[in-house]
Amino acid sequence: MKIVKNALAVVGLFVIGAISINALQDAPTDENFEKKTVNDYNVYAIQVPGYLDFSGEQVPLQNPDILERMDKELLVNTYWQSNGLLMFKRAKKYFPIIEPILEKHGIPNDFKYLAVIESGLTNARSPAGASGFWQIMKATGKENGLEVNSNVDERYHLEKATEVACKYLLKSKERLGSWTLAAAAYNAGNAGVSRRLKAQNVTTYYDLLLGEETGRYVFRIVALKEILSNPNKYGFNFRDKDLYTPIPSYKVLVDSAVTDFSSFAKGFGINYKILKIHNPWLREKQLNNTSGKQYYLDIPEKGYYDTKP
Repeated sequence: MKIVKNALAVVGLFVIGAISINALQDAPTDENFEKKTVNDYNVYAIQVPGYLDFSGEQVPLQNPDILERMDKELLVNTYWQSNGLLMFKRAKKYFPIIEPILEKHGIPNDFKYLAVIESGLTNARSPAGASGFWQIMKATGKENGLEVNSNVDERYHLEKATEVACKYLLKSKERLGSWTLAAAAYNAGNAGVSRRLKAQNVTTYYDLLLGEETGRYVFRIVALKEILSNPNKYGFNFRDKDLYTPIPSYKVLVDSAVTDFSSFAKGFGINYKILKIHNPWLREKQLNNTSGKQYYLDIPEKGYYDTKP
């Protein structure tokens, strides 16, 4: 079962991002923020740390090939500053949703960075049709219980899509034996990684000769984990108030058809645009729901989207 196909085509090298509570503790204060950002741009060689890991599995940096590939990803991701800051901002908003689901399924926290690689923490759609934060293909979504059609597409439902990603990763870990290989399989497929391991007579990701996309995949994850766990070390300066924050919301049960979401939204003091921002899995202006299925819509608390000055 292959969960993605050419997912990175939609985001290119969209690989900087993620944040941790510890990282925020090092953010500059308001008092010194302005002076720190004046005439302080420099380009430096990156010192590859002596130890790096993915999900507790050490990167073999003593291997010169591995060291150079890791150095490349650290350089690329350090010096795409605008994109990096965007990922910091989005991560503050979305990681609190992703992290508890990973933990519930026993998936290492490092896999939250995989979502950054796949979509830049946006509801992206690839040319191959992979969709959502986790870039799930239509067939894979349906096989794992998601509703996917022109009216409702739950690949864009962050919580439900994260559940599907967890199921796939657990199966990959069981089949391939390591979290690093499971991450690679998210990109290349379980069967694809298994075939390459057998054909090349090796047992680890770092010993495999792979195509460029899968060959860089884990290195990208490790690089952004390192950089964005240590923002000041790599030259990123921001304050907590610079980051995006979740909008408080509550859930509304809908178990019948909705003929017009514009009118529906007004009943909760919001407009259609805001309803779609919080429920991107609703793909049309109406909900058909001929079967009486139960859906839970997120409705933002009042006062957060006021446009009056």
